[in-house]
Amino acid sequence: MMDDHKAYWVGFNKIRGIGSVRIRKLLDYFGDLHSAWCASESELLQGGLGRKTAAEFISIRDHINLNQELERIQKLGIQIITIDDKEYPQRLKTIDQPPPVLYVRGSFQEMDDTAVAIVGTRHKTAYGSQVTTDLSIFLAQNGITVISGLARGIDSIAHEAALDAGGRTIAVLGSGVDVIYPPEHRELAKRIIANGALISDYYPGTKPEANNFPPRNRIISGLGLAVVIIEAGESSGALITAEFAVNQGREVFAVPGPIYAPRSKGTNRLIRDGALPLIDFSELLEALNLDQITEYRYAKKIIPQDEIELVLLDTLKNEPLHINEIKATTGLSMEKVSATLVMMELKGMIKKTGNMTYSSISDEYSIYEVK
Repeated sequence: MMDDHKAYWVGFNKIRGIGSVRIRKLLDYFGDLHSAWCASESELLQGGLGRKTAAEFISIRDHINLNQELERIQKLGIQIITIDDKEYPQRLKTIDQPPPVLYVRGSFQEMDDTAVAIVGTRHKTAYGSQVTTDLSIFLAQNGITVISGLARGIDSIAHEAALDAGGRTIAVLGSGVDVIYPPEHRELAKRIIANGALISDYYPGTKPEANNFPPRNRIISGLGLAVVIIEAGESSGALITAEFAVNQGREVFAVPGPIYAPRSKGTNRLIRDGALPLIDFSELLEALNLDQITEYRYAKKIIPQDEIELVLLDTLKNEPLHINEIKATTGLSMEKVSATLVMMELKGMIKKTGNMTYSSISDEYSIYEVK
């Protein structure tokens, strides 16, 4: 059964020349995309489409089976998110001309609202590689999602380092999410899908044409709180991302480099023109007030989330106890004790000190109330 809400969004997204501005005009005129999809050429002209675009739309519309298109996309494991869906990233909605439709492989999570984009040249230096690795690990360890573009060089290093550190990362593609470019990053793409998301506003099957990449950069910057440019020549595409970020009201950080180094000319110029020099990674957290967010996330891990956790922490506050002793002391069932202890250990609230023996890592929980 066709999902009417998504099918017509997908249908219009398949038509070149119909982006966020024209979609908005059609919605304003017709009220919904189903009515726009069924409209005559003259009605489409009145609704804001140019004559050439309207004629092309009708020609393509007559040969599209929206049911089949939707089924094909779903069989590829691709999630369709429209700007009207609650899953659509809220921060991206605030940019100029937000993409009407996003295609996603993987998933967005609540923590992805706290994200920083890292971009740079494909022709990275050893210096740029090291800074990218260190920064991505730092962000991942602080629970901040790393956004980049899956390109060779700085982008791929940022994704890999975030994943290696156990963090999440999002890759924004200049092709369909089923067309991985460059092809040698297919394994990296699989890792990103498992611990983040591949996203694109290009219809599945779209090839990675050169003119696709500058527009996708607005999504890279739009998803994050800030953009960090690691290395960039004077004509690097990373500078386009920085320009989008400025226009979107995002913070722009640039890593300074030697004044004679070609790969640092772009970043040094950004600093001259007002970008914040990234010298100490902690300054990035402070500038974005992310130090408070990471502290909150850590505190949330150790705060008892229910009465059972609070009882078990109180039981373990004085000395390590075997699981049988914990059961006897609390009067809880072995099933509840065992399951809760496992979760508390994963959260870092308790630790195993011997065979089925547990102890509290800290007695600081006593100052908290159950949330």
